[in-house]
Amino acid sequence: MTVRLTVAQATVRFLQAQQVERDGARHPFFTACWGIFGHGNVAGLGEALLGSGMRYLQGRNEQAMVHAAVGYARHRDRLAAHVVTSSVGPGATNMVTGAALATVNRLPVLLLPGDTFATRAADPVLQQLEHDGAGDVSVNDAFRPVSVYFDRVVRPAQLPAALLAATRVLTDPARTGAVTLALPQDVQAEAHDWPEDLFRERVWHIPRPVPEPAALARAVAVLRTARRPLLVAGGGTTYSDANAALAEFATRTGIPVAETQAGKGALPHGHPRSVGAVGATGGTAANRLAARADVVIGVGTRWSDFTTASRTLFAYPGVLFVNLNVAAPDAHKLSAVPLVADAREGLTALTRALEDWSADPDWTRWAGELTAEWDGVVTAAGALETSAQSGVIGAVNERSGPRDVVVCAAGSMPGDLHRLWRTRDRKGYHVEYGYSCMGYEIAGGLGVKLAVLDEDDDREVYVLVGDGSYLMMSSELVTAVAEGVKLVVVLVQNHGYASIGALSESVGSGRFGTRYRYRSEGGRRDGDRLPVDLAANAASLGADVFTVNGRAELEHALDKARRSARLTVIHVETDPLVGGPDGGAWWDVPVAGVSANPATRSARAGYERQKTAQRPYLRPSSPSGSSPIPVSIAEDE
Repeated sequence: MTVRLTVAQATVRFLQAQQVERDGARHPFFTACWGIFGHGNVAGLGEALLGSGMRYLQGRNEQAMVHAAVGYARHRDRLAAHVVTSSVGPGATNMVTGAALATVNRLPVLLLPGDTFATRAADPVLQQLEHDGAGDVSVNDAFRPVSVYFDRVVRPAQLPAALLAATRVLTDPARTGAVTLALPQDVQAEAHDWPEDLFRERVWHIPRPVPEPAALARAVAVLRTARRPLLVAGGGTTYSDANAALAEFATRTGIPVAETQAGKGALPHGHPRSVGAVGATGGTAANRLAARADVVIGVGTRWSDFTTASRTLFAYPGVLFVNLNVAAPDAHKLSAVPLVADAREGLTALTRALEDWSADPDWTRWAGELTAEWDGVVTAAGALETSAQSGVIGAVNERSGPRDVVVCAAGSMPGDLHRLWRTRDRKGYHVEYGYSCMGYEIAGGLGVKLAVLDEDDDREVYVLVGDGSYLMMSSELVTAVAEGVKLVVVLVQNHGYASIGALSESVGSGRFGTRYRYRSEGGRRDGDRLPVDLAANAASLGADVFTVNGRAELEHALDKARRSARLTVIHVETDPLVGGPDGGAWWDVPVAGVSANPATRSARAGYERQKTAQRPYLRPSSPSGSSPIPVSIAEDE
């Protein structure tokens, strides 16, 4: 039996029939479709969504729609996803940044950009790129390098294979990211006879790969050599729902647990084995432990330069790595013993295998002392007035509930949040720091809140956004108002790019190009502040707005926002020259090798000193894949 439908209608019907299952829990995978319509999708997917029963969400910016879909998928532990469609040309290319963000962060989103005519009957159509050297190229080819799967459906008969491949990749925890199916506008509207089986309910089972026994034995052999082990928990820990398994492993072995940005909350604040944030945006507790660790276990982390402090952090000469990751490329990084497995299953297996072993008690005790010391620093920084960004963070953390979610992405805020935010729930911290994309915050927060609502959960979502990111993309405030979705947006105004200003100063560039100022008579941008009123802008977009001065007013506004059912923006000014506490790690940002500027020359000298600590981590943890290298551990290096 066949069903006659257009390609677009068949696509929507297929997506509605896809289910996922993990650990016996089963539910729809594609739960909504975002779309801005124009030529290229209005007569195809636009018509197909009308009356289909699939939830449609109207965005205001194509990039922001992808960000919202990413926020949704992350909060759903990658077990549910949104679809995003756009028109041809600029509508499509606006989504490329969002696609890169999804792929970098390993989060599923299905992109359906409109494409030019497959028949080429009216070339060049409006917004079509003509490539003189290749007739089959369109702007949608820009999605290829930022997608984990790409296809262009130029005939209806190609659609079933493309849809099945797309869903297979999206539901694969080792491969997931942005998947792009480019759909030419004439093909979208073309009718075809489809087999009914294409639209029957299909269940995609999310696997939990277990460790291969020989690999587990190699990992255990290395761990048994350790006296000063450290575990670094990444985002894969939470996506796998491995938090309880991690807590049991750390408790039984005495191994301290540090957190990456994506892994923050893997253990709740206050857990005896949690030592907090690690790396370039980390705290002193985790970073001091990392510098002396003899064996480092990475769980669900891709080992970014921020986590390794540009490969300067893990300084012990004989340091060995064991990487537990569902993705083989990540498991093999840093010359580690790879343990390719689901994080929960891997941690459970390691706990059993190390039942009679534990870390040096003095090491575990020292980790607790360092954590207590750092916690005092966090308390002091969070208690400051709102002229300090740390004071704003402290007030929001204090006034938010234990299961509420904080959302951020770019600027100086993510570093301060990583160090200072006390996460009390495994889903309570949502900072996009894989791509660190300015403009993600409000859209991503909207996606998180949509996920909270879909799960019938009781969580507030707090979006912390700087003025730079707000100016780049505040459009989804309108979408939140239209959908009746409540967010609490804390808009931090510091009249410029504070994060890059500090970085610019550190490399000798004197905050050049980072302040929002008028030009002075000399032509430099060092005049008065611009008379920008972001609070008025937020109000004009439909939000309730509070402008606060000082901590007491901020706390009062936070309490009112919590009680409100409406989208609320709280506008607070900070001083960009008041920094937060530092964790003592380095980040590799090259400094000009020659300059007439004395500050730059001084910064270059410091840069060259730091570079000497950088390591390739090429030492194999188990030569020939058999026995681990013996480690001689001294009390002090």
